[in-house]
Amino acid sequence: MFFRKSIIALTGLFLCLFLIVHLSANSILLLPEETARELYNSYSTTLRESPIIKIVAYVLYLSILLHIVYALLITLNNRRAKSKRYTLNQYRENSSWTSQNMGLLGIMILLFIVVHLANFWARIKLGMGEGVGLDANGHVDVYEVTYSLFQNIYYVLFYTLLMAPLGLHLYHGLKSAFMTLGFYHKKGLRIIAKLSLIYAVIMAVGFGIIPFIVFFK
Repeated sequence: MFFRKSIIALTGLFLCLFLIVHLSANSILLLPEETARELYNSYSTTLRESPIIKIVAYVLYLSILLHIVYALLITLNNRRAKSKRYTLNQYRENSSWTSQNMGLLGIMILLFIVVHLANFWARIKLGMGEGVGLDANGHVDVYEVTYSLFQNIYYVLFYTLLMAPLGLHLYHGLKSAFMTLGFYHKKGLRIIAKLSLIYAVIMAVGFGIIPFIVFFK
């Protein structure tokens, strides 16, 4: 069980770092269109062509897979362990709603990832669906793909609403990861809890508000 939780903690921390980079890249969309298109497409081209970034991408895919698989195994194991009514009641008394429902939050985030990959990764990387053109510099026009999706109010609402479970998942997961890895300093944990909350809010609000700004842009 400790090994599984450690894998979840380590992959979770790596994914938290990835989200910072991803949000920074998405922030380019807030710039004036001509500047945003050039920078965003140039950035996307670098990600696809850099050997180092390709290795990081494979580590990212593996981290997501391991995080999901081991989280599922632990969730199923916990449900079996809490089959007795007394145990279940004790669990609810000593844990928050978020910690009780990390599995549910994870499923909602997984749904978002699948839809997100189908609209971006599969289209750009695999050439599935409508073709992607080139910009004035000859780069694949990823900006146009993103911009057009963020002009669909249903996708914008879907994207934004699912940032709420992401924020909750990040808040509980980030502060729990340090405890799982053996960090038990009382004052330090309080600081980590506050930083986790700040981080989760920035990620959820940041990712959630950008589609709306682009929609009205």
